Parts: sequence; C-alpha cells; structure tokens
Amino acid sequence: MYYNTEESNKRIAAVQAILEKKNLDAALVYFDELNIANGWYLTGWCGQFEKGSVFVPRKGEPWLLGGPESEPFALQSSAVKKIRCFPVFMVPEEEYPNAHIIGFEDLYKEMSEAGMPLKRIGLVGTTTIPHQVYLDFQAGFAGVEIVDITGDYEARRAYKSDWERGNMLRAVGLCDLAYDAMRAKIAPGAFEYEVAAAGEAVCRANGATNFAYSTIVGSGERANAVVPTATNRQMKDGELVMIGIAPRFNGYAGTFGDTLPVNGVFSQDQKDCMNHLREVMWLTKGMLRPGVSGREIDVPGREYFKKHDLFKYLVCPFAHTIGLMEAELPFYGPNS
Repeated sequence: MYYNTEESNKRIAAVQAILEKKNLDAALVYFDELNIANGWYLTGWCGQFEKGSVFVPRKGEPWLLGGPESEPFALQSSAVKKIRCFPVFMVPEEEYPNAHIIGFEDLYKEMSEAGMPLKRIGLVGTTTIPHQVYLDFQAGFAGVEIVDITGDYEARRAYKSDWERGNMLRAVGLCDLAYDAMRAKIAPGAFEYEVAAAGEAVCRANGATNFAYSTIVGSGERANAVVPTATNRQMKDGELVMIGIAPRFNGYAGTFGDTLPVNGVFSQDQKDCMNHLREVMWLTKGMLRPGVSGREIDVPGREYFKKHDLFKYLVCPFAHTIGLMEAELPFYGPNS
C-alpha cells in the first residue's frame, strides 16, 4: 500500500480541525487522475478512468465517493474504505448492473438519519471539479451552503512531514538512476521513446508508484519547448536533446531536467547556452533559504537574463515546490 495509516489519520484530523474552525459540517475533496493530489493526500490512492471525492464529516470516519469500477480497487488499496458509488463519477454510459449506485440526495438522507445534519459543507477543488459534478452535488444537498476551503486545505498540504520528505528523497534517488539510464541511450539514430523507456523502466524496477508527468525527451527543434514528451523522432548528430522524468515513490514526486548533446560533445554555442542556464540555476538555488520571499527568489535569475539580453527567451519563473505533484503550490515568481 502507498499510504501510511498514522499519516492519513493525522490528515483527516487536520481537515476536521479546519471544519471546526470554520463551523462547517463536512468537506468534499474532489480528485481525478489529472488532479490527483488532494484526494491522494487522504487516501494514498486514485482510481483509473473514474472521478472521485473524499467526504469528510466534522466528526467520524470519512467516505470515499466514486464509481463502481473503482470500488474493489479502493477496498484493497485506499486508506479510506467506507465507499459509496455515484453515477456522476462513472465513465459516461458504462453500466454496472450489480453495483449499488446512489445519488447525493441519498447520501444526504443517510447522513441525516445517522445524526449528522448538514447545513454548511466545505468544498476542496473548486478550480478542477467538473461542472456536472458540482451541479449534482448542489442539487443533492439542496439548501446546504457550500464554502470554498481549497486554500486552507492546500496550505496544509504545503507543509511536509518527515515521512513525506523521506518519500521525496526516495523519488529523487530514482531520478538519479533514471538520469544515468537515459543518458546512456542518447546517441545519433536513437529514438526519443527509447530514451524515455530506459528511464521509466529503471524507475519502475526500483519501486516507482507512477510518474508525475509524461517523460520529457525533446531533440533538435523539439528541444525548443517547455515539456515535450517523447516521440518516434530519431535524434541526429549535432543536436541537443532535453530530458526530464518525474517518478513518484509512495505517491511523492522527484524530478530532474537536463539538456545534453546527442553526440556526447557540446559545440561552443551549445556550451555557452548551457552555461547561461546553469549560472541562473545556481543563482536561484542560492536564494532557496528560510526567510526569503517568493518574489525575492526570482530576482537574481531575472537580472542575469536581462544583463545578457536573454530575457525575451524566458518562459516562466525559476522555482516551484514539489510534493504529490511535480509542480505544486507555492510557486515562486515576481507576483508570489
């Protein structure tokens, strides 16, 4: 299992403390395969194909709300095992004739009969929850006030425990292995997907849960992008290739990124380009210390780019935090 029971219990208690503080009766934490982190934080699990939510009452155990295809998998692998299935979370038009499927109005009735009347519910995931899920939830809990607590919840996620940091270090160790494997595959005539496969295989073989983004391999003109995924393009002599991978360990991500010469030797122009990037990396790393604000972290790199007339090539700021997602709040930039 990818969850830690003690950690999960602490997190549920922390959510219930938010509910107590804000005078809320429950929280609905939305998640899906793309927006995985808020749900995984409580469950250590995410289903395939179907969407889901964790319903956390102010007192008592949480409920996992999802679709019937995910239910057996969740019973085996999720920290939250009290499960209810809803049509709105299912793959549209799929049928499960023997599944017990209810609506939000049934959940509302069930909780009311259990002595848990609901007047105010906190919602986590307001920027990601599908419109239809929200409408169904709103209709099923008619008359209940819905309050956005996404910021409070995600602020709690930003502070990492020793267990979380340990998993992230393990993920970084997988990146180390992947870098060596991917670099060894880079050569004129090799396909981009071969480089990606080498990194992914060594990560999986050493315990990777999954990957926080699709493996990056962009050669030639494809290196002139932010996150180009591997294709069937063959690499050519004299080109650069950008590589990156983000294995997760127990759900927590590590990552690396680098740009290398396909033939193993940088030209002088390529070397000059990479030296500018590495200089900015070291300037930014030097700012990553307690007490420095996000907008301060960004300054040295920006000034360097301006000094060398490179600012017009800048796509995004230089640092963000990491956790269950490879890039998650807080982000550091001129407006942070």
